[in-house]
Amino acid sequence: MAEQFDLIVVGSGAAGLSVALGAGGLLRVAVVSRGVLGLDGASCWAQGGIAAAVGPGDSPSQHAADTLHAGHRLNHKSAVRWLAEAAPDVIRWLLSLGVQFDTHQGRLTLGREAAHSFPRILHAGGDATGAEVMRCLREAMTRQPWIERYEFCEAQELLKRGGNVVGVALRNRRGETVRLVAPNVVLATGGIGQLYRYTTNPIEADGSGIALAHLAGAELADLEFVQFHPTALAPRADDSNTQLPLVTEALRGAGATLVNETGSRFMGAVSGQAELAPRDVVARAVWDQWARGHRVFIDARQMGDSLRSRFPSFFEACKARQIDPRVQFVPVVPAAHYHMGGIKVDLHSMASLKGLYAVGEAACTGVHGANRLASNSLLEAIAYGRSLGERLAQRGPAQPIAAVDPQAQAPIRPLSTNDKLVSARAQQIMWNDVGIVRTPERLTQALQQMHVMERRLLPGSPALRQVLVCRLIIEAAIKRSESIGAHYVENTKNIAASASPRAVA
Repeated sequence: MAEQFDLIVVGSGAAGLSVALGAGGLLRVAVVSRGVLGLDGASCWAQGGIAAAVGPGDSPSQHAADTLHAGHRLNHKSAVRWLAEAAPDVIRWLLSLGVQFDTHQGRLTLGREAAHSFPRILHAGGDATGAEVMRCLREAMTRQPWIERYEFCEAQELLKRGGNVVGVALRNRRGETVRLVAPNVVLATGGIGQLYRYTTNPIEADGSGIALAHLAGAELADLEFVQFHPTALAPRADDSNTQLPLVTEALRGAGATLVNETGSRFMGAVSGQAELAPRDVVARAVWDQWARGHRVFIDARQMGDSLRSRFPSFFEACKARQIDPRVQFVPVVPAAHYHMGGIKVDLHSMASLKGLYAVGEAACTGVHGANRLASNSLLEAIAYGRSLGERLAQRGPAQPIAAVDPQAQAPIRPLSTNDKLVSARAQQIMWNDVGIVRTPERLTQALQQMHVMERRLLPGSPALRQVLVCRLIIEAAIKRSESIGAHYVENTKNIAASASPRAVA
């Protein structure tokens, strides 16, 4: 017997919880989480802030212009304009929920990050914005009796009736299949960083929402645009974790510089914006240093003791590696960070299948174009999520759903040793061949390898869905032959073929 709801949200990050809270008690809502509600996913890890034109001289139109420029004008202009105009109200809403943004003398502190023409980045706890935002969203959610939690549940399949999405099949922590039905299903499952060997994303960011939507027949868009953050802490020699601590871009906004092992800065020769160039430019410059045999570091020594209070997450991550950033260079590497592509949605977050919606990083709203402007991701997740929840609530409670089509997909099995080996192999292929610098030859080779792995994996394997999304990304990258934004194609067969992060002792 399926449990009936008005709205099902798969994912409990900033986007998913904003949808649930936006419903405002007018709907019965189920929120599905792969771990502890509000603690899994990437939102909690976000060190960057939230962009909003709330400072003197700034305006939503200028925010929109910067977003379009960073996205190489492949953005959906109407989506960009709506987001920039919605940003100040998002900040007011978060303040009403109790988010403690950083202030100075009673005024909100506004930072500046790469490709922004004005200081417009609000932070909380220095470099712990995501954690503070999620704290308040979680607390607000626990006070709402209309929201029912499904924690430690894996979404297996979207349920359909007559071509419409009407629910989701889950596997709970006991291995049982649970069916939830509703006329509105929202995928807020996050990004795809865990498909790469090095990423700032947590384990949940494995493209599961894209796989669910694709298998149900929904359209996808812009999968080739994967943003690599230029600065994550370099892995240690004994570090098998694919998630690396992020070195926030705000450090460079505050004056930190990028240098190689000789102490030489290199960004000035690459861009007039130097360390504050768009992320794709900085990431490729770091990759080029590797290709030339160099190591790369961030030099924040000039900030001295202020690092401890201004960037506590960065300071503690360095301390855990026995590095003192006040007196030492900090080794960094680029890492898969954000996916501009995803489930294709319209301005109302509606996917191509009736009854299916997507928000946050799982969605492709068109806001980001070919490259995301720094600190627009939390903004997009909350703005679109809250707006969708409010819009669905206006329709009122739904009629019960009598039946759904039979399940077509094999149930997802628990992760096996073979799955882990396949996932690790796929991650390495994506890093080497579908990363910061791509070539047609290596993309073709990667696609062939994904086809082989797909044929060898059993139905229902978690790794099969990961390999599926890898293949879809590669196919999209092959189709876009020109370099633009985060998709950079070098037509030289051996360019940076061996470039790889070097572990630190």
